[in-house]
Amino acid sequence: MFETFETNPSTRWTYFADTVMGGVSTGDATFERDATGSFVRLAGTVSTDKNGGFIQVRRTLTDRLTDTTKGVRLKVRGNGGTYYIHLRTKGTRLPWQYYQAQFTTSPDWTDVQLPFSAFKPSGSFLRKTPRADTVTSVAIVAFGRDHTALIEVSEVAWY
Repeated sequence: MFETFETNPSTRWTYFADTVMGGVSTGDATFERDATGSFVRLAGTVSTDKNGGFIQVRRTLTDRLTDTTKGVRLKVRGNGGTYYIHLRTKGTRLPWQYYQAQFTTSPDWTDVQLPFSAFKPSGSFLRKTPRADTVTSVAIVAFGRDHTALIEVSEVAWY
């Protein structure tokens, strides 16, 4: 297990929004606990005004994945919206470069499995599929359209 949001997750995960580039999306990432356990809640309003369109919470990897790692597994719930995982690699040097895979939430905790082959590059200068041993960070992202975001994640694992 990579993350269960149990012990001081705020020291490992960082929230930011499109305001870093002039956008107007608002929100926050809070670390919560209820009867089901610990989780991160990413909530806010995503706006595409002023070339914006995202809020996210990101964690930098301290250890490299092995080249046999096949993908990311999450335990999620939310408002029924579509959300994304963004991966950055050694090859995503510019701020707008990443690999993205989408999934849909429901009000109940659901397991989501995203193989690396499901991740698409943000531009034509990146490899078609990320290599596991080059992944440097993982982000939970509300992205790309005007909407109210609410997603909770209780587990992040590599498989």
